[in-house]
Amino acid sequence: MILGSDIHPEKKIYYIGALVLGVLKKSRSNRLACFELYTKVREKYGLSINAFTLALDWLYLLGVIKHISGEVEKCSRKKVERR
Repeated sequence: MILGSDIHPEKKIYYIGALVLGVLKKSRSNRLACFELYTKVREKYGLSINAFTLALDWLYLLGVIKHISGEVEKCSRKKVERR
């Protein structure tokens, strides 16, 4: 379950995904090499490689990030056209 009632939200995938997105957002181009992104997240939050890759998978499935030539890029928001 993604949302739970336990007392450790820092172990939830949505929280870890938010940490990854925060690091991506602080980069100039919203794009970093995968290993560079992991290094920055690990230094700042002490995240394991397993949790990091799980968060990347989850963010990719949501369409929030994309992978381009070994780099992870935060997708831009798209405006939804109303009919």
